[in-house]
Amino acid sequence: MGSGGGAALRFLASVLDARAVVEVGTGTGVSGLWLLRGMRSDGVLTTVDIEAEHQRLARQSFTEAGIPAQRARTISGAALDVLPRLTDGHYDLVFCDGDKAEYAAYLKEALRLLRPGGVVAFDNALWHDRVADPAQRDEETVSIRELGLAIAAHDDLVPALLPVGDGLLVAKKEWSPEA
Repeated sequence: MGSGGGAALRFLASVLDARAVVEVGTGTGVSGLWLLRGMRSDGVLTTVDIEAEHQRLARQSFTEAGIPAQRARTISGAALDVLPRLTDGHYDLVFCDGDKAEYAAYLKEALRLLRPGGVVAFDNALWHDRVADPAQRDEETVSIRELGLAIAAHDDLVPALLPVGDGLLVAKKEWSPEA
């Protein structure tokens, strides 16, 4: 994650006064640090990654940055196995930077996890400028393209595509009486 995308995540976490954030795809903890810096001082980041080594590196990054251990909860496992076990309506922000082919499934889980007014964000929404090119038909590009269409068509979401880094697709979950 570059500084533009990171600054956007920090801004979102700050504007939401985020207390509880889910991150799909821990990596080495770069995006997690941006999120933690924008969250409330008592906020907790729950970060999920299938690679235990990624989480070890992220915890090390968090420690070196002075983040108290209780502010970051790392869960090892496949996102689609872990997300269903998290609490409905509890989260302010869900950031997805995992398996691009699973983005549609992450959206479904995020909508369940988010409180009304919460935000879901997807990294790599431009996917190296491939998403806008209809000739690009690989699985990841098609998945991201379909995600954008699904979010745009969803009545309870207010979307925006931020042209930072490789694209950050964000959508606010609107309040509805059924939610």
